[in-house]
Amino acid sequence: MRTNKAIEYGRLATRNAVWTFVLIGLLIGLGLVAGCGQKEQAQAASPNGARPPVPVVVATVQQRDVPVQFSGIGNAEAFQTVQIRSQVNGQIEGVHFKEGQDVHKGQLLFTLDKRPFEADLEKAIGTMQRDEAQAANSAVQATRYNLLEEQGVIAHQLADQQRAQAKADASVVNADKAAVNSARVQLQYTDIKAPLDARAGAIMINLGNLVKANDTPFLVQLNQITPIYVTFSIPESQIDAVRRYAAQQLEVLANPKGQTESHEKGKLTFIDNGVDMTTGTVKLKATFPNPRRQLLPGQFVDVVLNLSVQKNAVVVPTKAVQVGQQGDYVYVVNDQNVAEPKPVATAGTYQDFTIISKGLQPGERVITEGQLRVAPNARVNPSNTPADNSFQSNKMGGGL
Repeated sequence: MRTNKAIEYGRLATRNAVWTFVLIGLLIGLGLVAGCGQKEQAQAASPNGARPPVPVVVATVQQRDVPVQFSGIGNAEAFQTVQIRSQVNGQIEGVHFKEGQDVHKGQLLFTLDKRPFEADLEKAIGTMQRDEAQAANSAVQATRYNLLEEQGVIAHQLADQQRAQAKADASVVNADKAAVNSARVQLQYTDIKAPLDARAGAIMINLGNLVKANDTPFLVQLNQITPIYVTFSIPESQIDAVRRYAAQQLEVLANPKGQTESHEKGKLTFIDNGVDMTTGTVKLKATFPNPRRQLLPGQFVDVVLNLSVQKNAVVVPTKAVQVGQQGDYVYVVNDQNVAEPKPVATAGTYQDFTIISKGLQPGERVITEGQLRVAPNARVNPSNTPADNSFQSNKMGGGL
């Protein structure tokens, strides 16, 4: 009985295994049929089994007049800086301006207590008047003694003594006059005035405080910002080109950081006489009229130095230039929409464009987007972008 059941179980297991293999075979067959169908569909979509054209963005190689420029970062400096200090000791009695105000040459800034200086002036004047009276009397006595000497009434020695006394008294008067002038000058120093047209900074010593002559801290600092300097540096390799054009009053453009809408125009006015050994750069300085007071001392600015204009330069969007093991290259799209890699030689950049010195001709089409999906000599589906062909030479851009 048990033997018959075992035989029956063995038959069932064999039958289940057979059906399992049959199902697996059917599934594999269906997969092969589906794969072949997809392959046939792909081949039908792409004739001769070739890859479909890759969508790319192209731009036309242009020929333009390009400014030869150098761009960098500069720092604005005051044309003149004056730290206002008192030249006499005294108490601040008046402040006649506001912090950050534009002041003019000769404008009253501070007033010190005048009373001690007025008293010193009156004292000096009184001393001078006394000594003038004494000198006048000595001069009269000297004249009288001269007459008596001529008449032989007095000895020559007495006459000489009186003449010497008259000269001494006259010298004392001269010294008194100098003392009076000094007292007047000291009194004038109690009115502290602006020595130039400038913008006032923060007041360091306020009303009521005592100040000493030429003491620290200063009362206020004045910065002349119209005009204003901007200093910047260029690589020593560029200095020959700058010197070549320096006689033409080179134009320099400056923009405060983060501002691109408008820029200040200035002239190159200084080239340093040495190279910084630590950085290998040469310091330059430009002078800007700065009528809008857009540039402030200590401010970092974007600087563009215009050297000349390169006529009929061949330019392409910078996005089109790729870097390979053999150097720079671009993908050129021919009339059959086939992308061909072509090596190029570059000669700098301007705005979003790269100047091509060798390798391209005006009118050729180059790929600006989608290069990573393009294989050499592969078909592409190009589309133009007017934005890539924009070129505005009147705005600040990159340098050469």
